[in-house]
Amino acid sequence: MNAVSSLPQRSDVVIRGAHVMTMDGALGDIAAGDVHVRDGAIVAVGRGIEAPGAAVIDGEGMIAMPGLVDTHWHMWNSLLRSMAGDSPERGYFPTTAALGKTFLPGDMYCGTMLAAAEALNGGITFVHDWCHNARTYDHALGSLRALQDAGIRGRFSYGFPAGQAFTEGIDLDGLERLHRDWPRQSNGGLLTLGLGWRGVSAFGVARAPDVYRREIDTARRLGLPISVHANQVRGRCEGEIAETAKQGLLGRDMQVIHATQVTPQEIEALASSGASISLSPYTEMRIGYGLPPTGAFLAAGIPVGLSVDTTELSGNADMFAIMKAIQNVENARAESEFRLPPRRVLELATIEGARTMGIDDRIGSLVPGKRADLILVSTEDVNIGPLTEATHLLVEAAQPANVDTVMVDGRVMKRGGKLTALDPRQVVRNARGALAGVRARAGWG
Repeated sequence: MNAVSSLPQRSDVVIRGAHVMTMDGALGDIAAGDVHVRDGAIVAVGRGIEAPGAAVIDGEGMIAMPGLVDTHWHMWNSLLRSMAGDSPERGYFPTTAALGKTFLPGDMYCGTMLAAAEALNGGITFVHDWCHNARTYDHALGSLRALQDAGIRGRFSYGFPAGQAFTEGIDLDGLERLHRDWPRQSNGGLLTLGLGWRGVSAFGVARAPDVYRREIDTARRLGLPISVHANQVRGRCEGEIAETAKQGLLGRDMQVIHATQVTPQEIEALASSGASISLSPYTEMRIGYGLPPTGAFLAAGIPVGLSVDTTELSGNADMFAIMKAIQNVENARAESEFRLPPRRVLELATIEGARTMGIDDRIGSLVPGKRADLILVSTEDVNIGPLTEATHLLVEAAQPANVDTVMVDGRVMKRGGKLTALDPRQVVRNARGALAGVRARAGWG
């Protein structure tokens, strides 16, 4: 049974009477405000908007805000949810490598679709699918087809096959082929392409300069953004950012993931280069990378976004919980209740996250002319009501279950707490069947 129905049509619709958090400095927050959407774009934000003929969504008791932005997620291995085990032999990396090798293109589809459905259900309207299991071109297309069918906005970063030796290179022929074919794969512009780079070294294993330079030179020749994991393990990955800077490879087109073990000099190098950072507090703490140095990055003016990373480690894709963790960890490090205010955290999950992905001109705030990626969060549930301080509630109290409505590019993808284009039960059934095949082929008991 297919888990996907046709995507909803864009329409002329106005949200009325919501507490509108535009995440725009000029527009600010608007109590009892309206948002008018037509043909996938935001056409007006304010009070008492005239929209004759538009369908009405009642926003009373709701917070209207931009859709949440994920900046790094290995979506394919959502099929392996919470399978990172309790011993080195069954830890995250051995499990990912052993099972990832047996994935078929259809398994890539099922894992990525499971992640996309969870994203939309939880108010995440943009995902960065960091595909580090592009075993073949068809494997990459399997993940891409899931993103297309789900109707989510995102970037697909073409990476390497799970379990590949760190010294080996990425399939650049596959990347170039996908780039040539991108007009057919972009889902009408909802999806963009990037490179999931392995860096100058990986977990202490040096990579040949001719290999890593060929990878990064190819991406830059094609005009593709670059994303790389670096400086995440004490004693093994330290100095990777410094070496990347020494080689003159840092740049505004580069996103650095984790960087939990970073020096002041490396922070300065990141800031001067214009590179951005992606932080995933739950996986960074769970796997033992340490605590994200959020405040140090922000103080240096480095753009910071938030990330799910992998539900194989984190268990779920709850961006509200990720925001809460980022705030609480930073305040604990600073021993201050006020170090990282919730408004700043909410920016990281919306407009700042969009800025790190180079799409803040299109999404991340509710501003006329931008694309209509937005969510409505109910404040009438027992875990979040009553409406007091909206910013605090979103960071400290909200959960995916409170997301009533989700709109991506003007299409209503969730309404009344239910997904409109995806059957979640069938998505899970498909994932369960795919995982059974993966485990059987891997001999994974």
